[in-house]
Amino acid sequence: MLPQADMIRILLVGFGHVGRRLAEILSCRSLYPGLAGLNVSIVGITTGRHGSLIRPQGVDLSAALKDWQSTEHFPVCAGGVSMMDSLQAIRSMDYDVLVELSTLSVAARGEPAITHVREALARGKHVITANKGPVAWAYRSLRDLAAAREVSFLYEGTVMDGAPIFNLVHRCLAGNTIRRIEGILNSTTNVILTAMENGMSLEQGLALAQQEGVAEADARLDLDGWDAAVKLSALANAVMGGELSPEEVERQSLFSLPPEQARTTLASGFRLKMVCRVERTDSGLRASVKATEVPLSDPLALVANRGSMIRITTDLLGQFTLTQEHPNLTSTAYAVISDLFCLLGRQ
Repeated sequence: MLPQADMIRILLVGFGHVGRRLAEILSCRSLYPGLAGLNVSIVGITTGRHGSLIRPQGVDLSAALKDWQSTEHFPVCAGGVSMMDSLQAIRSMDYDVLVELSTLSVAARGEPAITHVREALARGKHVITANKGPVAWAYRSLRDLAAAREVSFLYEGTVMDGAPIFNLVHRCLAGNTIRRIEGILNSTTNVILTAMENGMSLEQGLALAQQEGVAEADARLDLDGWDAAVKLSALANAVMGGELSPEEVERQSLFSLPPEQARTTLASGFRLKMVCRVERTDSGLRASVKATEVPLSDPLALVANRGSMIRITTDLLGQFTLTQEHPNLTSTAYAVISDLFCLLGRQ
């Protein structure tokens, strides 16, 4: 938990869609009554390819967003602004919280985000991330490092765009053993399958998902199940005590489906969904991302377009479902804000 201080200093790594939406919200906090008292200052913004903006006295977020809109790049040096790469900033700057919002790299198995998180924790800095990689590939070591340095490692934004999955489990399910988690966790494939039910091709469905801004920059991460597999690993590791890597998740590609299967499945009284599932077995955790014919009576069949749903089965509480309708960039940006409130002890 952060001490009650005059100002929380944030180093923001990554200024993509989520980072910019977070900056927009923080730049106009007065519009959101619930954010009263969230006294934060971003002292640095770093990116992988678009420069950095370092101002220890606090970045003018409105000006930064305006400049970015015109150039999509931070200047090398202008008006007290200095250039610094992400790792250099993490290792040398004076800040309270690292907010890690860099792009997920499956090919690099979560790097460089894992190194960013580890370096900040090693310095005794709190870390908030919406990047799934550190939780999927390095959760246990990062959790243990955070505990040893007596700081927090928070990651609510990694699954379901800010819906309070991890907070719910950690704060409200004490004493329960989670036996199974299943759900629809990838918006892109869900948009495509909904479109294919309406007679569109996979390519047309993908174009629709890209138009709505839900597809990964590399859409094959969605279509081949990698995005969902990384999310399943994060859930398995953080809430089921596992050490499950995304490579261990059985995946089915949307490309493997006949073009007409979504329509014929619907005509037979089912819906075709890419269902994510991780469950306990006698030999350990088993996880999969598979196209599944879901009965229309199942709540999973009701998830359309960008929506998400997760069903958790426990030994004591039984089974319950959490649904998210129409998630967007604000939802994910809010996850970072939620984690900030956790650091302040206000949740």
